[in-house]
Amino acid sequence: MIIMPMRQMKEASDQQHCVVMKPQLPPPPNTATKNPKTTQNGKGAAAPPPPLLPQEPLNQSPSPPSRNRGRRRGRGGRKSDQGEVFMRPSSRPCTAADKPGTRETGRVMIDPVPPNESGTSFPCSSKSLTFPSRPGFGQLGTKCIVKANHFFAQLPDKDLNQYDVTITPEVASRAVNRAIIAELVKVYKESDLGKRLPAYDGRKSLYTAGELPFARKEFIVKLVDEEDTINGPKRVREYKVAIKFVARANLHHLEQFLAGKRADGPKEALQILDIVLRELSVKRFCPVGRSFFSPDIRKPQRLGDGLEAWCGFYQSIRPTQMGLSLNIDMASAAFIEALPVIEFVAQLLGKDVLSRPLSDSDRIKVKKALRGVKVEVTHRRDVRRKYRVCGITTQPTRELVFPVDDDSNMKSVVEYFQEMYGFTIQHTHLPCLQVGNQKKANYLPMEACKIVEGQRYTKRLSEKQITSLLKVTCQRPRDRENDILQTVQHNAYEEDPYANEFGIKISEKMTSVEARVLPAPWLKYHDTGKEKDCLPQVGQWNMMNKKMINGMNVNRWACINFSRSVQDSVARGFCNELAQMCQVSGMEFNPEPVIPIYIARPDQVEKALKHVYHACTNKLKGKELELLLAILPDNNGSLYGDLKRICETDLGIISQCCLTKHVFKINKQYLANVSLKINVKMGGRNTVLLDAISCRIPLVSDIPTIIFGADVTHPENGEESSPSIAAVVASQDWPEVTKYAGLVCAQAHRQELIQDLYKTWQDPVRGTVSGGMIRDLLVSFRKATGQKPQRIIFYRDGVSEGQFYQVLLFELDAIRKACASLEPNYQPPVTFIVVQKRHHTRLFANNHRDKSSTDKSGNVLPGTVVDSKICHPTEFDFYLCSHAGIQGTSRPAHYHVLWDENNFTADGIQSLTNNLCYTYARCTRSVSVVPPAYYAHLAAFRARFYLEPDLPESGSGGGGGGGKLGRVAGETGVRPLPALKENVKRVMFYC
Repeated sequence: MIIMPMRQMKEASDQQHCVVMKPQLPPPPNTATKNPKTTQNGKGAAAPPPPLLPQEPLNQSPSPPSRNRGRRRGRGGRKSDQGEVFMRPSSRPCTAADKPGTRETGRVMIDPVPPNESGTSFPCSSKSLTFPSRPGFGQLGTKCIVKANHFFAQLPDKDLNQYDVTITPEVASRAVNRAIIAELVKVYKESDLGKRLPAYDGRKSLYTAGELPFARKEFIVKLVDEEDTINGPKRVREYKVAIKFVARANLHHLEQFLAGKRADGPKEALQILDIVLRELSVKRFCPVGRSFFSPDIRKPQRLGDGLEAWCGFYQSIRPTQMGLSLNIDMASAAFIEALPVIEFVAQLLGKDVLSRPLSDSDRIKVKKALRGVKVEVTHRRDVRRKYRVCGITTQPTRELVFPVDDDSNMKSVVEYFQEMYGFTIQHTHLPCLQVGNQKKANYLPMEACKIVEGQRYTKRLSEKQITSLLKVTCQRPRDRENDILQTVQHNAYEEDPYANEFGIKISEKMTSVEARVLPAPWLKYHDTGKEKDCLPQVGQWNMMNKKMINGMNVNRWACINFSRSVQDSVARGFCNELAQMCQVSGMEFNPEPVIPIYIARPDQVEKALKHVYHACTNKLKGKELELLLAILPDNNGSLYGDLKRICETDLGIISQCCLTKHVFKINKQYLANVSLKINVKMGGRNTVLLDAISCRIPLVSDIPTIIFGADVTHPENGEESSPSIAAVVASQDWPEVTKYAGLVCAQAHRQELIQDLYKTWQDPVRGTVSGGMIRDLLVSFRKATGQKPQRIIFYRDGVSEGQFYQVLLFELDAIRKACASLEPNYQPPVTFIVVQKRHHTRLFANNHRDKSSTDKSGNVLPGTVVDSKICHPTEFDFYLCSHAGIQGTSRPAHYHVLWDENNFTADGIQSLTNNLCYTYARCTRSVSVVPPAYYAHLAAFRARFYLEPDLPESGSGGGGGGGKLGRVAGETGVRPLPALKENVKRVMFYC
């Protein structure tokens, strides 16, 4: 696992009107059971189409006439008529395969808000909301045993007490806080603390097993700065520490929760146990989030540019069906090498930096790399004082002077260091480090400083560094399992004084779990191919002897070659091979481009694209160019993103980029994969589930069902002004559920709740107008299929456990309002599922020597599902490893059902999710995350390229307050994305 920046949520500052909560959940107004239009036997006449959804005509845009309206939403107005793009092989009604039962969704229903109500409502409270309970365990599939990196933790039988800690003067550093409390325990444990060994969170809370002999007490602690000098006198600081009793944690409550007798878990008790088990590791290793790193665990590997990879482990206590479980996984992260600063700079800029002055660009690069980094001085023999770098000087050291007294007498830095410390500065042509704060900066020569060990690098890594880090992280399953077991043994929890003090016992054996391997679904291809259908083997198949079920026509295409190393004849040969592969795969592809291949320079992308676009338009006499192929250099900087932005938001061209290395080395598998991408970008389908077209998918085939995927991607660490990008995709075909249209929008920096799911605005002519991504996608489904969705399945990616309640309440409310705005009492039942990949549960084969129980990479077989023992004590969740591993250890996806009005069984949702993973358009493999969530991630990633390079990425206005939960995206000052062209947004352009 690579440590990634965690998604952050900002607290609500101003809550808007509340939704009404009901204590019991009545059946939703529009369920499958109340669908008289659907025939039961599939033989009757096709039911007449339901009334149109919108209250205004479908061909009328719901957006106000302002041309910026679509831009604010990021994806323009509503879909245009999609005509031949959306096809259904069968128009006959599907038979009802599985009727919903009567299991409760949860304990709260959010009432739909009337369609004429303006503003985005925000639920007031999540206290009365509980997630649906597990409807039973899955039975489908071949049973097997797997091991999970969960270690059973025995509950303590002691009272857990919490105390508030106040340190005066206040300290910002957790490390210093810990040192103060460690000194307090060392001095007072045997006397005032009643021999208790407390655990401390580094901030405001202290925890003990049993009570301290007092309710409130103050202590004086003297802390010696051991690192200040080596041999000389050390600085001593005095602190006042007040400890006050706060509360006793309820372990009985936790026991009941783990036994499945209570729905709500006591977070405080779990938090205390987590802190207790981390206490010793915090002292031994370098803590980063929930992980611990050390150069002693494994030898650090150089990543280049002054960085190195440290190995470590992740640790977290979790409530599971088997009781408390300690989740341990291997981890790695980038750290700054503890080098002399001069060596760090030489690695960053090249060795010749010691003999030449720094250019402006070099200086900026060094400043960015060193800002915020801690250094220690090396020129003062016994003194090892530490400072944090705030910048570097614009002038070289030899030109730097500073006032030495109140009379403005000046002295040069070179003279000062020579006279004061007898230190001769060698590299006077280099700038000095500025330490302290910007207003009163101190100058330190680079050669007099060394980087302090153990500082994690939080800025963006280069492609080369990422590749090097992945090599460190990538471990075969057997090796990872052994390393995890060695970590548990090395941590020696049975000898941990804190674990013993609190009575916590940790097993040294991995948990054995009963799993099932779900069968792969049959896939349908076109009847003109030799193989009309296909059963994937171990998560993969190929296109040999198969033709796409809906192959599209490409008659009008062009190619631009941006690569200097690709000659015209090579480019022509590649285009010819690609056209042939598209033909073989089932498309109609004209072998001749509209104009000859155009050669262009990468720095003139806009000029080249517009030239080709206009040349083709002129030759075609008004007909549209259907496809643009682009050959790019392997290292192309911003070229790819600029090309996509111009094509998709300015010219309205579907494009397919190919790297130079693939053009030279023509590989059939590569060409086959590119043809799959081209077909779906043109509006076709590559394959569909056989069960889908024969109407045999429970709770999908019986009534028109729309499947959504949603994700929010946040900017890299350090990009404080960049907006977050939200994307929502939705299936546009039924019963096939294979084609997904997508919408994107920019929203406030690091805002996780999707703001534009539903919104209203005032139009001077029409009054209150409704819109938003959910509403637009529901309307486009109706236009594409001729039917309105009567069931919604919503897969939501990228939500951490701490955000479950906020996301569900806010986004389910938006779905309700979007539906209600289309038609009175239109409330199709919703199932809301969170998809998580950023977790640390790993599944291992029970016997690595048994090749029948693993794939080629040694990982568990695709389709392996676990819903017992290591899953939530009461709620509806499961782990699914739906893909075959390629290298390293596979990470199963974790699915957690937060709302379920469709009454899915465990088998129903697990098999649907697994089957959908075989419909991913870009390759002939099952994928690790359900495709709608995957597509939403791709769309959000693509939209980041639309942030125009010549404009700031967020407005100068209210960006600071934009992350508050009660605000809608339009109020935050976030610059809207440019709108997608109509012909682009109705296809899977993001593939």
